[in-house]
Amino acid sequence: MSDRVHAFTDDALGEHDAVALAELIRSGAVRPEEAAAAALARAEAVNPQLNAIAYRCPEPRHAAGDSGAWYGVPAFVKDNADIAGLPTCHGSAAITPHPAGKDGPFTAQLLSTGVTVLGKTTLPEFGFTSTTEFEHSDPTRNPWNTEYTVGGSSGGSAAMVAAGVVPVAHGNDGGGSLRIPAACAGLVSLKPSRFRHLDNAQARQLPIKLVSEGVLTRTVRDQAAYHAAAENYWRNPKLPPIGTVEGPSARKLRIGLLTTACNGLEPDTATVAAVERTAALLEDSGHSVEPMASPVAPSLVRDFLRYWGFLAQMSGVTGKLSHGRSFEAARLDAFTKGLAAFFRRQLLATPGALYRLNKARADYDQVLTRYDAILSPVVTHTTPELGYLRPGVPFGELLERVTNFVGYTPINNVTGSPSIAVPAGLTDAGLPVGVMLSGAYGDERTLLELAFLLEAQSPAPRITGV
Repeated sequence: MSDRVHAFTDDALGEHDAVALAELIRSGAVRPEEAAAAALARAEAVNPQLNAIAYRCPEPRHAAGDSGAWYGVPAFVKDNADIAGLPTCHGSAAITPHPAGKDGPFTAQLLSTGVTVLGKTTLPEFGFTSTTEFEHSDPTRNPWNTEYTVGGSSGGSAAMVAAGVVPVAHGNDGGGSLRIPAACAGLVSLKPSRFRHLDNAQARQLPIKLVSEGVLTRTVRDQAAYHAAAENYWRNPKLPPIGTVEGPSARKLRIGLLTTACNGLEPDTATVAAVERTAALLEDSGHSVEPMASPVAPSLVRDFLRYWGFLAQMSGVTGKLSHGRSFEAARLDAFTKGLAAFFRRQLLATPGALYRLNKARADYDQVLTRYDAILSPVVTHTTPELGYLRPGVPFGELLERVTNFVGYTPINNVTGSPSIAVPAGLTDAGLPVGVMLSGAYGDERTLLELAFLLEAQSPAPRITGV
């Protein structure tokens, strides 16, 4: 199963990104129903190999009006956000599927852009790990090579976009869950600043709000256009608007180059090469790039794991309250149970961990007074094969593997800062590798401008090989 899997063909979708497709729909050249039918046909063609769809809508859910910027563009929603009439199971066998009664708050913001929702995509249980694999069922596979993970937790959405089924799909990010799949699948994804957009109910209940909502796309302009459109529905008045970003800025920036992960690990050779190529492109454009140390303390890694364990513990304890009386904690997967046990063993360390995690924001903000952005890897090594991060791996070994893979992304979730993953070429094995740009709280605009620059200088590889 090692060949690339994609659905690109000469139909109503072609190879258009969301912006181009929306323009065709507005002009009347393509009807929303045609776009939806083409996307559904593409899904039927590739999903048996990719296993990326959790639930299909009985009928495509078209926008009520045609005023949205992306009216008629087909999309999927990750299966941890409520869509009226579809189940929300968070990738967990412990939850009995039953239809949501209404759309979630963020879902309403997403739908305001005018997209046509076709269904919901897969994620690992509660998004707790960085691969979309399951203990007792088939994994979601990477379209670039189906023997490899597509990352997590927004892996199903990444697979659908990378394979060309839809140009855009919803995801969210509590520790890298947008950016890691983007890196694995050759996509673009922006984790926005904390409180940038509306949140779904579960995120609002967290002691430290880690989760940000967003989308996965194949182009930077789609990423920029989505966040501008989302602001038309609701914008946090305490943050500067992102507004319309259409290309690079003429500003010359000071960019920190972060290669050593905050836990002290060094990235592998292919990852270092991608970051160094990107640094050279930025310098060639007149930006200053200089090596820097981690903007947060090494303790962040262990403290983040303690907090992750707390969330796993709460997912079992409050499961019946959150997901209904049919919730069965015994059916949680081994990794969720292991994280919860890890938390219980270190219960007395929790107050200190929360204190240090909250303090990390101030440390990060202080460092960002010296830089306009930070360039780093997304993960410490290239995309692993399926099975390496699977929930059935013994917990201690799996926790070490996950920790050693996810060396950079949690910094932005803890500090609330924005971060964008962009493609940076292919490995010798033909798999995408990504790099990450992170910025000051509220400054998504600078990151999008830099992403436009990198996309123009080094276009993303195409899964079609053309």
